[in-house]
Amino acid sequence: MARPTPEARTAYPYHHPTPTRWADNDVYGHVNNVIYYAYFDTAVNAYLAARGALDVQGGAVIGLVVETGCAFFAPATFPETLGVGVRVAHLGRSSVRYELAVFREGEDAACAQGHFVHVYVDRETRRPTELPAAFRAALEDLRVG
Repeated sequence: MARPTPEARTAYPYHHPTPTRWADNDVYGHVNNVIYYAYFDTAVNAYLAARGALDVQGGAVIGLVVETGCAFFAPATFPETLGVGVRVAHLGRSSVRYELAVFREGEDAACAQGHFVHVYVDRETRRPTELPAAFRAALEDLRVG
């Protein structure tokens, strides 16, 4: 499998500003790899909430992560404000493949990029359910390819 190459900022239609925290750094002096997944999750959910598609407390539909991955190209550190780019590569009946990238301020190439696959399920039954219209509309604006 070929190693991915860093993509450009312009490849992502939405960017969420994400300040690093002191606790994000590890003993090697850079943001720890697991923290990037929190950045990804925050960017996706902030976008959906801002678009009125996500009701974390009472919505009938919730997203479950079924697959994730990340490639790292350059370190980020505290203190920085990163930009997390978000796009939708696949939009199914109940699933979405989000592709994400982290950009350091003033840099065009991603320092990390990855993906999440979410399956949206009924909050009560935990069975896959069709994406509500508000979700689909918000995600269409991020769809690429």
